[in-house]
Formats: sequence, structure tokens, C-alpha cells
Amino acid sequence: MTERVLAIVVCFNPKIEALDFALRAIAAQVDQAVVVDNASDNRQDVVELVAKQIDGAPVSVLPQSKNTGLGTAHNTGIRYAEQHGFSHVLLLDQDSVPLSNMVAELLEALRAKSAESVCAVGASYLNADNGAESFFVRLGWLKFRRQYCGARDNDGCIEADFLISSGSLISLESIKAVGYMDEGLFIDHIDTEWFLRARSKGFTAYGVCDAVMQHGLGEQTHRLTLRRQRNIPQHKPFRYYYIFRNSVALYRRSYTSWKWKWNDVQRLALIALMFGVWKKPRRENLKMMWHGVVDGFRGISGAMRTPKS
Repeated sequence: MTERVLAIVVCFNPKIEALDFALRAIAAQVDQAVVVDNASDNRQDVVELVAKQIDGAPVSVLPQSKNTGLGTAHNTGIRYAEQHGFSHVLLLDQDSVPLSNMVAELLEALRAKSAESVCAVGASYLNADNGAESFFVRLGWLKFRRQYCGARDNDGCIEADFLISSGSLISLESIKAVGYMDEGLFIDHIDTEWFLRARSKGFTAYGVCDAVMQHGLGEQTHRLTLRRQRNIPQHKPFRYYYIFRNSVALYRRSYTSWKWKWNDVQRLALIALMFGVWKKPRRENLKMMWHGVVDGFRGISGAMRTPKS
């Protein structure tokens, strides 16, 4: 089958200049790009930007009538790819900027791993806030193990237990075998859930060191030293609702490993300590975290419902 890559760029109230820069970078590397707009307040600006015919591959807009979340947006793009004969999709956030040759490196990595059951390969990234190098994640019995590119194999890849969605190249054959993204999670853990599900079906994933993009992690990034330096993104309070709710939701699923659950509990404890005790707005952050935990146990999915005071 001929390799044809569709880039799926999900946006919500994007900065138009930044989106323009990102689309120009990706249009030079793929066969087509679609912008799935999740009912942005500035949608008309997005439509007008794409109408300017960005140099490179064709770019079009798939407007959504309301913001139904990241998982639905990804699936909208994936179904477009299925209907139009693409072999692969490249998932991207609105603030992710691929550096030159990123897609070619991802495709080459997939070819090199063709003898394995690989569901996806993902780009490494430079933090757009501070230029810090990314890492890929393996699950350890005590904590997440960070795998930096010094640990790459002969193909320039690092096996990862899961990848962030932005910068992930996924074949439609893998999506057919694993299934679509979980739309009920709305925002957070959509990538984690899909890769945990894929691994439970016997698939592996790899990070590709020579495929690089710039990527923003949060509204602000804090550097914390606990035996080693780590960069911890800070989000707006509502995001902690989804982070905690969706973690609890995944703890209850049969295909999520105990190793991942233990690692994630530690991660949530650090988030609660840092943003519920140390960093403002502490009270609002804690309220959202608790609301998320309660809704996770109640099995509530989709967009957040306003908590009672």
C-alpha cells in the first residue's frame, strides 16, 4: 500500500500566528493536513488562514459544532483519513511545530520496525517554554523510567510504553486493530489509554530520536529538583479535574497494568502536593482534583459538569 500521511491538527482558540507557523511547517512534510477546529471563538480566523492556501500539502478545516473534546477531534480526523485513502495519520496539537524531516524520520522508523507489531512511533520534542529535551517513558516497578536519546537502539529508536499523542504517527491498520480514541475521556489520558489498550493487544511503540518537534507542555513550567531536575507543567485548574478523573477511570479498567497504576498514583501525589499545597491557586486546584476523583469513581465521562459548591 502506498504510504500517504494525513496530519490531524486539533485546535481550540488558537493563536493564529502560531497556528500559521505550525501549519506551514507540517504542510511541507505530509500529503495533506486537516485542522479539526473544536468550536473556537476565533474559528473564522482559522478558516481564513487555511483559505490563504498555505504552501505545501493541501490544508482544510473540519469544523465541529461544539467542543466535544480531543478524542472526538482525533477520531473525526481518523475517519476522514479512512474515507480518503490515507495509510497513516500524524496527530498534532495546535502548538506543536515539526522540525524539518520529522515525518520522514518517523516513516523510516516504522519501516525499520516492520517485523514487529508496532502500533505507533512518536517524535522527540523540545519544550517550547525552555528548550528542555524530552524523554520517552517505560514503566518501572517503583516509578516511571525516563529514557533519553542516549539509550537509542541501532535504528535510532527507544521502546516506550506510551507516547504523547502530538507527534505520534499511527498506521490505520493499527487503529483498525486497537480501535479509535476514547472520546469519553475528553482531554487528558486519551493517548495513555490508547497505548495501554494497544499494549494489552500485543503492540509496542517507539520514540524516534531524530524526529524532532517543538511542543508546549502547559501554561507554565516549573523546574523541581528531587534527586534530579524535572520540569513539571502547570495547567489551569479545570485541567486537574480531567487529569484526576481520567486516572481513576483507567485504574478501573482491566487492561491497564498494575505497574502503570502504581506509577500514576505517584505522579498524582506529586501534582497534588505541588499544585494543591505549594503553587497558587491552591484551593481551586484542590477542588478540581477532588471533583475529578469523585467523578472518576462515579463513572462520569465527557465534558466536566459544574461541581456543587
